[in-house]
Amino acid sequence: MLTETMLETVRALFADGKGILAMDESNATCNQRFSQLGIGVTEECRRLWRELIITTPDLHKAIGGVILFDETVHQHQLNGTSFLEILRKAGILFGVKVDHGLRPLALHSSEQITEGLDGLRKRLQTYVALGTTFAKWRAVLTIGEQLPSLAAIEANASGLARYAASCQEVGLVPIVEPEVLMVGAHTIAQCQQVTTAFLRAVFLHLDQQGVNLKAIILKPNMILSGSTCPEQADAKEVAEHTLTCLLNTVPDAVPAVAFLSGGQTADQASSRLNAMLLLANQLKSESGQEKKMPWQLAFSFSRAIQFPAMALWSGVAEHKSAAQLAIYQSACDNQLARHGAYTGLHTPAVLPL
Repeated sequence: MLTETMLETVRALFADGKGILAMDESNATCNQRFSQLGIGVTEECRRLWRELIITTPDLHKAIGGVILFDETVHQHQLNGTSFLEILRKAGILFGVKVDHGLRPLALHSSEQITEGLDGLRKRLQTYVALGTTFAKWRAVLTIGEQLPSLAAIEANASGLARYAASCQEVGLVPIVEPEVLMVGAHTIAQCQQVTTAFLRAVFLHLDQQGVNLKAIILKPNMILSGSTCPEQADAKEVAEHTLTCLLNTVPDAVPAVAFLSGGQTADQASSRLNAMLLLANQLKSESGQEKKMPWQLAFSFSRAIQFPAMALWSGVAEHKSAAQLAIYQSACDNQLARHGAYTGLHTPAVLPL
């Protein structure tokens, strides 16, 4: 394993309060979002949208890395400049979503398993040759009556660990994404219980596979009330439940916890991350000395950064600057949140001419 290279990748991704922008939604998901906004469902529209994101002026000041979908890895500007070259020149690291999406779990049709382990080593070697420094794999659990099952927890945890081991074998930092979906009527306490069980299983399997925890990035869900739960926890409660869960499950060796947004609005995601940083800074050890979290708390948001900008753009060329401003502002908001300085009352950012 190229350990020092992987450690440097992690440091670079989160330096100066930066985070990761996830723009790795599949073509089907991207097309669905375009359709909802009246944007053309074509490869060219996807190319234009992704170009808009990665050419956002000064994006590198708040974003250390972007996660790409395979199609994006091979796309270019009309002048022939590859998207990867644009990112290199901007000093933004790039990684790739390497799983093949969700499928029904055998004998548990109401639950899902992530596919893509077959042929993974060869795909990873291809991405390394292109200059990729990290990768991502998402596994999902649903909370419901009798859900999740132990079978779903174990199968998904095992898949994440096998993927992570394959990444480190070729020097890629694995982003390990165990997501407990916020969809449902479950309470915040139920979310904490399921997330705790999932994370414990993940780290057990990572240990069994010999994965170096110093060279991974954990991308978990925040601990939230279900989207249709009558009692919605506020940002302070989310922070308390999330940090309690992480402190009980995530080993100190893990360098960074970069949360997914998982359907939260931009302000919800930023406010809740901000609340976590404020709470973390208040924690004291028994001696009375300030005790910092053993791992960095960061962000790896997709929808929370992209949606406002996508709605502004709506496929109209003249709206490009406004959409880029929205992306830049959202990235800066989350950078502020990493310092516990997000208020939601920001002064609008101004992109350089």
